[in-house]
Amino acid sequence: MQAPRKLVIFGNSGSGKSTLAHAICAAENLAHLDLDTIAWQPVTPPERKPVHESEVEIDAFVASNNGWVIEGCYADLLALVLPVCSEIIFLNVPVATCIENARKRPWEPHKYESKAAQDANLDMLIDWISQYPERSDTFSRSAHEALFNQFDGRKTMFTRNQSVIPNR
Repeated sequence: MQAPRKLVIFGNSGSGKSTLAHAICAAENLAHLDLDTIAWQPVTPPERKPVHESEVEIDAFVASNNGWVIEGCYADLLALVLPVCSEIIFLNVPVATCIENARKRPWEPHKYESKAAQDANLDMLIDWISQYPERSDTFSRSAHEALFNQFDGRKTMFTRNQSVIPNR
């Protein structure tokens, strides 16, 4: 019997992380953690939680689930999970694809109080997505490439969105 799958998915905003995570979790009955739900303090304007606070929530999630998918664009938080995950997927898709996906994104009620509120944020999000290749922060392509390169386990990089769910 195979050990439960413990998968980390990362990439730019709009790259398809949540879509892929939901599909894999449904197909394999795995728990799902979207790091957006634990990375931010409930204040306006948005402010990141200290990493150690998010780490406590990540550790609790990992400890309470045998198999899981954790997804997000936070290289600093993802680095905390790499030692205990069984594999990673880097969605290194073109910025234009990420922008197109963001424009088509359905309402995310766990992030926004309404579809209108989400859409009001779209121009800012598209601008932020477009900066992915040049940024040097925890959300950048360079930070994601470093995560991918340092991981010694099973890893896959997709450079376009797939219609097939990757198997073990």
